[in-house]
Amino acid sequence: MLLWLAIREGMLGRDGLIFFAVLVPSIILHEVSHGYAALAFGDTTARDAGRLTLNPVAHIDPFGTLLLPALMVLTTGSAFGFAKPVPVRPGMMRNPRTSSLLTSLAGPATNLVLVGLATLAIRVLRPEDLVLQVLFFFGLSNVVLAVFNLLPVPPLDGSALIEWLIPQRFLHIWWRFRTYSMVILLAIFLLQRDAFARLINPVAELWYGWLF
Repeated sequence: MLLWLAIREGMLGRDGLIFFAVLVPSIILHEVSHGYAALAFGDTTARDAGRLTLNPVAHIDPFGTLLLPALMVLTTGSAFGFAKPVPVRPGMMRNPRTSSLLTSLAGPATNLVLVGLATLAIRVLRPEDLVLQVLFFFGLSNVVLAVFNLLPVPPLDGSALIEWLIPQRFLHIWWRFRTYSMVILLAIFLLQRDAFARLINPVAELWYGWLF
């Protein structure tokens, strides 16, 4: 209902619809890669929970994936949301701290691979019209996902590097901070949206320069 209203009010045009259409599989592949990386290190939690699937229903968080992005589009003209996190138990992994770090980085790494595939397809196939738009927004959505998730702010994947560097005796303080991290991240997005744009735009423009 909210998505339809955003379209009717002109807040989500054709480009926006294409962007969100390719963003969904990009997010799913990002999440699934976490589960497969964890499985490779000995953690079967994601597999046992049925999360190693491309079925979008398994990854939808009703609030974070549907309601919040629609509300953000309607009220701010920008989108912010999240999928249901893939369950991971570092204690089941071999070498938990390093394996947990690599599992977190598997998501952005997957997005970068998808950027590479979109770039290759555009440069080699030289598509036009709708196909070009789909490939372009697919690449752009993965650029955004990779850069955004590599920010060292919990619960984003880049924060795993900070956690890996923190001495063991101080980890309990970090974990307490992570309890409120989603609220803090959402507040930053609402109050300082330009800050995220200043970080992501230069990378997106660099990628765009490689395309043509």
